[in-house]
Amino acid sequence: MRYSRALTAVSVVLGAVFIRAQNTDRVSAVRDAAIGGTARNILLFIGDGMGDAEITLARYYAVGAAGRLALDTLPMTGAYTTYAVEEHDPSLPNYVPDSASTGTAWATGHKTSNGRISTSARDDRDLPTILEIAQQRGYLTGDVTTAELTDATPAVLAAHVARRACQGPADMAACPQDRKSAGGPGSIAEQEIAHNVDVLMGGGAARFEQAMKDGRTPIQNAAKNGYEVIRDAAGLERAKRGRKLLGLFAKGNMTTEWSGEEARPYPSNVGSPQRCTEDHRPAGEPALAQMTTTALALLDRPGAGPGFFLQVEGASIDKQDHVADPCGQIGETIAFDRAIKIGIDYAKAHPGTLLVVTADHAHTSQIVGRATETDHPTGSISELLTIDRAPLTVSYGTNLYHRSQDHTGTQLRIAAMGPQAAGVVGVIDQTDLFQLMLRALEPRR
Repeated sequence: MRYSRALTAVSVVLGAVFIRAQNTDRVSAVRDAAIGGTARNILLFIGDGMGDAEITLARYYAVGAAGRLALDTLPMTGAYTTYAVEEHDPSLPNYVPDSASTGTAWATGHKTSNGRISTSARDDRDLPTILEIAQQRGYLTGDVTTAELTDATPAVLAAHVARRACQGPADMAACPQDRKSAGGPGSIAEQEIAHNVDVLMGGGAARFEQAMKDGRTPIQNAAKNGYEVIRDAAGLERAKRGRKLLGLFAKGNMTTEWSGEEARPYPSNVGSPQRCTEDHRPAGEPALAQMTTTALALLDRPGAGPGFFLQVEGASIDKQDHVADPCGQIGETIAFDRAIKIGIDYAKAHPGTLLVVTADHAHTSQIVGRATETDHPTGSISELLTIDRAPLTVSYGTNLYHRSQDHTGTQLRIAAMGPQAAGVVGVIDQTDLFQLMLRALEPRR
């Protein structure tokens, strides 16, 4: 576990990754990334709700206008479209998707309606996922998140249900056909364990503690099926190669990294820009970078099959956007970027690794001009003091004050390095990410 210890040390001391913007010659990096072929490993990083506005806001606040985040350094960058389809008529687009339909798109290569987890709109067919295909081809697999493990983004890889709300055995009212008693596969928690994913880490312990029909819980099933079950950051030290890991670090979603004042209608805090309070996460909950480090150490087994597939989600960028909390949102983006830096360092040391960074859907926050009494946004605003010591105003305007802010339907950044990375260039669709990863999994000729 030497690699694990080294990366853990990095994750502890690493702040926001500051890289000065330079007009450097990137020809070599681009040329290397343009090479196709099969990937030994696939590392997929999903920033939930991380549109370009959310990336820019975190960059300006934490590393400044001239700085770059780790995710900004990837050699291949493009954009992809994210629309869903309508349940009653899948030929019609739904331009503002949720995390279930978007996750299904990259996990299966198929569009579906909002709320569905790797099942087709209207006719409710199970859609094979990239994780399932990777397992069939001998790859080890991992699924890491700061949300509940049964939330939409982690669920799309290892579950098939009609509604995303069907997270635990007691949550199946919206999915009667998926109940085990009806011959279905059960709840998301039950399916994730049944899929034998090698590494599962995140929140959502309460879902795995619900009793199934036979009286056991998904946690008890996990232990019976050979999982090491851990409940806090200290447990990461017990993780061993060759044994499956289930890490449940919170009853619900994991705690956000930063805190601060919420955005409010004008005048909010105009004239008194805030700085965020960092280190808000409890000591017992591991950072996303720590979970990523452990997952890589457990899945990196030379000689144990063709390699691994690992998805890592920075989940609460979205959740803090919904509640118009700029500090919470920025802190989660920076924590996600720290995890990406761990992944980039791993990929550089293991050239057969395809690393992709993207998001599921765009969100509401916008960087706007400074507000005045006669000229200000109609939504909620917050003024921040950036690392440049300059004021920055962020606006949330897709819903009323103290109502959940909405997703938006704009295209998203997608960036990559390694085998098949050139496939992200230009404007593609979210379903094309599935095809790109599938090509990377193709057996060597």
